[in-house]
Amino acid sequence: MHFLDTIPPVLLGVAIFGLRIVDVSIGTVRTLVMVQGQRRLAVFLAFFEVLVWIVAVSQVVSRLDSMPWLAPFYAGGFAAGVGVGMTIERRLALGRYVVRIITRFHGLEIAAALRGQGRVLGTFRGETNDGPANLIYVSARANRVAVIIELAREADPEMLFLVESAAGWSENALPIPHPTGWRAIFKKK
Repeated sequence: MHFLDTIPPVLLGVAIFGLRIVDVSIGTVRTLVMVQGQRRLAVFLAFFEVLVWIVAVSQVVSRLDSMPWLAPFYAGGFAAGVGVGMTIERRLALGRYVVRIITRFHGLEIAAALRGQGRVLGTFRGETNDGPANLIYVSARANRVAVIIELAREADPEMLFLVESAAGWSENALPIPHPTGWRAIFKKK
């Protein structure tokens, strides 16, 4: 990258900072799509993530003796890239979540309202410190979670809810026919 030899040192630091923001942001999104099982998109993003990273790291490493102050630009770009990547993820609303709703008296109304919106859900009987309750589990894309909570609040303003990631969830998921993960190696006969 000989054209980078001609730019002023401060602009080189800013360029490295910017490159790190780009590659770390891509890495954050790549990780999320990988967890969701979107293989092609993850591979595509990985290619560009590493391409940008190589350009940034090569500029820092090749000049570290003469310009040690490039290291803070590199590290600062990494830190800023984490924040930018998280913001991008929030805006893109990637991923699926499970919304768990706990209500004492309005389980049927909440379930009917959510089903009226086309939601597939599960209802269960449970118990709180104050007595019997209804538990409602709903799966939704990240950008629909707030709508689900608002619908439930309309029926029961005092309901409780918990939102958690449903990483690896798929609407058409079948049970895994064999053990997976590193422990599976020891379980095979």
